[in-house]
Amino acid sequence: MENWDVIIIGAGSAGLAAGIYAVRSGLKTLVFDEKLAGGNIASAPKVENYPGFAEISGSELSEKMVLQCRQFGVAIHELESVEKLQLDDEVKTVVTHKATYRAKAVIFATGSHHKVLGVKGEKEFQGRGVSYCGICDGPFFKGKHVAVVGGGNSACITSLYLSGIAKQVTMIHRRNVFRAENKLSSDVVSKSNVDVLWNAKVEEIMGDRQVRTVVLKNSVTDEKTELAVDAVFVQVGEVPNSAVAKTAGVETDATGYVKINIKQETNFAGVYAAGDMTNHPIKQVGTAVGQGITAALQAYSYITGHL
Repeated sequence: MENWDVIIIGAGSAGLAAGIYAVRSGLKTLVFDEKLAGGNIASAPKVENYPGFAEISGSELSEKMVLQCRQFGVAIHELESVEKLQLDDEVKTVVTHKATYRAKAVIFATGSHHKVLGVKGEKEFQGRGVSYCGICDGPFFKGKHVAVVGGGNSACITSLYLSGIAKQVTMIHRRNVFRAENKLSSDVVSKSNVDVLWNAKVEEIMGDRQVRTVVLKNSVTDEKTELAVDAVFVQVGEVPNSAVAKTAGVETDATGYVKINIKQETNFAGVYAAGDMTNHPIKQVGTAVGQGITAALQAYSYITGHL
């Protein structure tokens, strides 16, 4: 059984920031991730709102964070999933599919995953034209007609990225205004090969071996139409990865986000949460980093008795 000062569950922006600050505070720090380190930001085609970088790809930004973490001496265990936790003792126990670990403090930073539409054909055509990652699958549809479902920041970013690859991009948004930042919205409407279908909801995704058509319903007129496309990129929000924390007794709100206070504290002493899995209202890489820093410094204070 290995003993650590801090165990961080999740190696996205929040977890990596927490790792950097924890180890620089002198804490023996271990970070787990069930996938590769980097988090969701690694799949972002372009990041323009992170201080210090006018423009940087998400993969490059995440690589810089991971490298910095390792250089400072943070132990990062990739492809190791946490299965069980005991959090109400003074020393916490973390059980993965490989081993059992103990730590004086635990920080949850497990992020979130993409929401699905839940419509007929979505699951059947996943990997055959239905995608949740523009940078991952966009190059497969060079010169094609693709649809992006959503109207927030991620939908606009994905549409802008795909506009440089696809012949035509059609955004499908269930409302009549974007929910994205003004700059992103302006950039989208300025693209000659991007158009927007307002008040439109996807009812079904159809095809043969690949996606061929989406069935749409106008939320104002109830009229149904079909749109011929080669791919559908779903960008309609995210769901917190909070199942492991919730099973261990960490309190969540009605939508599954972990409840935190201004110090990133949960309902367990010495247990913190940061990033997109929390009930903080803003889900951005900058706020995730800030929450990770706060969680790490609070963990240091909890362990040492001073800040």
